[in-house]
Amino acid sequence: MNYNPKPDLLASVEDILNLDKAMRFAAVIDLNGNILEGIMNENKTSLESQKQTEEFCKDAAKARKMREVYNESLGKVRYVHTERENVTQMTVYSKNITIFVTLEPELSINKKMRIVTKIKKITGNL
Repeated sequence: MNYNPKPDLLASVEDILNLDKAMRFAAVIDLNGNILEGIMNENKTSLESQKQTEEFCKDAAKARKMREVYNESLGKVRYVHTERENVTQMTVYSKNITIFVTLEPELSINKKMRIVTKIKKITGNL
């Protein structure tokens, strides 16, 4: 899943995975939905195939582009949260990239928001 990763992206993804033991997967996605760097936590097993993950990343990029149409009137969307039965998916928007993470679903919304804030700090310069 690594597509010519840059060392700063690899370090950022590793930092994101280390934010909490509930983190499963973290990826940095370009504005077209291509995974620039993605890592599965070594203590977790993937609930999705690589193809499903890549398709979700493409869909996340499309959704971001659609949301940008509404930015002028509604303000910027910085974070999207999706609950599934077995996993929580979150996308965090930075200026030129999107961060996609999956984590265990049992975390409180406050804990998830703290994770989003930390992700923004880690990726603010990317």
